Amino acid sequence: MKINDNQRIGAVNPYKKTGDAKFMSHAVNKKEKAKDQVEISAEAKEMLDAKGIVRTQEQAQRIEELKASVASGTYYVDANKIAEKLLPYLK
Repeated sequence: MKINDNQRIGAVNPYKKTGDAKFMSHAVNKKEKAKDQVEISAEAKEMLDAKGIVRTQEQAQRIEELKASVASGTYYVDANKIAEKLLPYLK
């Protein structure tokens, strides 16, 4: 009874070698890849700053009234107005 073929003793699996080499090359390449960067233009920065404009007294008062009516459950939404605004997008 022959258990081991004499030519296979000490043989190296060629697939394992190539697989290890590919794995090592991927690990090295991942470290060398450049990272993504985002640059915000001056115009975009101005737009972001403009968003922080202080509200007028009337706007602040209206916002507080809306918050209070939503919190108390008395805020009414007119479905017809919503439908009028959505209609152009649905056509």
